[in-house]
Amino acid sequence: MKRFLFPCLLLLSPLHAQEAAPSDVENIEAPIPADLLPNQKEFLNLSEEVRTEFAKHFGDASRFFQQKRIFECLNAVRDAEALFSQSSELINLRGSCYVEIRDFDKAMVAFTEARKISPKNTSICFNIGEVLFVTKQWQQAHDIFKEVLPEIPANSTALSRLVEFKILLCKMRLGLDDEVTILAEKYDFQDDSPYHYYALAALAYEKKQLLEAEGWLGRANRIFRDPNIIAPWQDTLVEFGYIKSFYGE
Repeated sequence: MKRFLFPCLLLLSPLHAQEAAPSDVENIEAPIPADLLPNQKEFLNLSEEVRTEFAKHFGDASRFFQQKRIFECLNAVRDAEALFSQSSELINLRGSCYVEIRDFDKAMVAFTEARKISPKNTSICFNIGEVLFVTKQWQQAHDIFKEVLPEIPANSTALSRLVEFKILLCKMRLGLDDEVTILAEKYDFQDDSPYHYYALAALAYEKKQLLEAEGWLGRANRIFRDPNIIAPWQDTLVEFGYIKSFYGE
């Protein structure tokens, strides 16, 4: 799994840890708003020196993650957590690191911990769904993705379509054939995402029609030439087991 993480507000481009500093460390000098989460209030009650040092470590960790320097990222996360351990975004990043090294048990522990701190954080819920998906816990993954879908911003069409595709695949494994058919026909070739082509490819793979499936994927590749657009869809089919990894795993 290479590119599925939901960016922390916003993971992971799909699914990835955030590129900027977390909301916990923004506006260091600003007054504390009344509607903040308890952990955010706790953070803002720290000294400016501690908050600044935390922000530095978090920034380092985010940069290391983007550069795929996962173990250095984990070290920076630990340095930040030594200063403040209740940042849901930092814990989410730690879970994302464990996903990258495919330690899904530790990833799930981290994401669950982060969700307890920020229950409505869409990026965290998405990442939990992704771990459930890759570990083939289809019903739970389906339910989480259904929960996440309406929370995705309206202007994030690509991400919404990807989540819908994952829901389709979960329904396929749950034997909900009628619902799969409806979802597969939801969008056509005029849609601004690869959904149409990948949904039809998934149906063909399920019927063992390999040449037809590869044909649909080929069409998607020709139309959506940007690898960054196609990669999350390819990764989803890799994790689902329909195609081999493009990354030599």
